[in-house]
Amino acid sequence: MNNWIMTVVLGVVEGITEFLPISSTGHLLLMGHLFALQRSELFTIGIQSGALLAVLLIYAPRLKAMVVGEEGQKGKAYLKKLGAAFMVTAVLGLTASEMGLKLPDSPRPIAWALLVGGVLIWLAERRLLLHRGKEDLGWWVALVIGASQMLAAVFPGTSRSGATILAGMFCGLSRTAATDFSFLLGIPTLLAACALSFYRQLKATGVPVQEEWMHLGLGLAVSAITAYFAVKWLLGYVRTNTLIPFAWYRIGMGLVWLWMVK
Repeated sequence: MNNWIMTVVLGVVEGITEFLPISSTGHLLLMGHLFALQRSELFTIGIQSGALLAVLLIYAPRLKAMVVGEEGQKGKAYLKKLGAAFMVTAVLGLTASEMGLKLPDSPRPIAWALLVGGVLIWLAERRLLLHRGKEDLGWWVALVIGASQMLAAVFPGTSRSGATILAGMFCGLSRTAATDFSFLLGIPTLLAACALSFYRQLKATGVPVQEEWMHLGLGLAVSAITAYFAVKWLLGYVRTNTLIPFAWYRIGMGLVWLWMVK
């Protein structure tokens, strides 16, 4: 496939899957195995940055309101909980990186992560039928959500947004409250991850050539545009719908890949 077409395709896949609970990493890795793609680490950073830019634009007014105090003490407390959750993620992430705790990026573990994640989404939705979710986020819930991001780092195919939304729902949050906190927490998390990966990549390989920058820019732009509409859609969707379709999608995709690689 033409490199420019593949750049657009990967940008679209990243934009759609980064904040939907279906795992962007899992989809990109499986596409790589299926089509024998050779993606540079820098390109991956670029399309993730595009998704980050999209969610930052969407939440910029709310973040500004919390920072300047327009939401009062409740907004300031929420911002502190975001900071605490991110610190938990950062500490655990650096620890896991130093210890080399990560499963291989091969189809079988990714397929299992997709499958198990789908089952957990189904269970979380069943729980909401029995226990109405809360809108208020407690400190311990914020810390649990922060820790849950490590599942996506250690188990490719888990989904960062999926892990954090599920953690919130299992801790008693409503679907909308869990999704909001997950997306907001994704801003500092993705920013730190992209910055660290970019620094390590430049240190290891130096400055990319011009064509790489052009592919990077296109992938970033496509990812940003796609992610913007995907996030806006999901925020509206979760207000009146369940995540069950995502559960069945993950289960189905996991089973198909397990069958393909048996």
